[in-house]
Amino acid sequence: MEIIIHGTGTMGKILKETAEQKENFVITGFADELTNEKGDVIIDFSHYSRIEPLLQFAENKKIHLVIATTGYSEEILEKIKETSKNIPILLSSNMSLGINLMQNILEKIVPVLYKSYDIEIIEAHHNKKLDSPSGTAKTLADTIENSCKEILKREYGRKGMHKREKNEIGIHSLRGGTITGEHSVLFCGNDEVIEIKHTALSKKIFAEGALKAAEFLKEKEAGLYSMEDIF
Repeated sequence: MEIIIHGTGTMGKILKETAEQKENFVITGFADELTNEKGDVIIDFSHYSRIEPLLQFAENKKIHLVIATTGYSEEILEKIKETSKNIPILLSSNMSLGINLMQNILEKIVPVLYKSYDIEIIEAHHNKKLDSPSGTAKTLADTIENSCKEILKREYGRKGMHKREKNEIGIHSLRGGTITGEHSVLFCGNDEVIEIKHTALSKKIFAEGALKAAEFLKEKEAGLYSMEDIF
């Protein structure tokens, strides 16, 4: 299977090293800006500012696309959805199997807990991460909203003098050192706290997930897919 890696930063390099250790992948491109590369699937670990030209390239070349980059705007998300009508795209804020299982768990327990518990999300990453809160934290918040079928007020990094509202969900970001990635969802009730937490110990898990996504996408028809479609 021929893969093109879009993005030569830390994750792009880890993906390249991981793919090179496997017999069923051949890397036919490794660049920040794609020109004439050919392959079966593009895996994107670049920067949100590069997504729009990436979409144009993939659509013009009819190459399937895995997008693992976060921080994009609602406008870019709409362009991703529009492009997926012509080519298959898998979009995920987190390529980890564990995070996707965490979303599955939330879908089951949020309907039971949300009326009686306050919900808070805490995420921690290394000091070089640009976007805040993380794309995964936003996705977890989306999962919680969809599961309780209510629009929740998102309070980012709570501050000031005001009482917590009942339909509020706090989202807090920590940045420091070399933390690969931690995400916790806390359900805070009367005299008890339920916490669901995922800790990434290495960025290699994201590379492995991206390769699974590429394999999944290779035979798919045009459409917008997620990691949940795989697992």
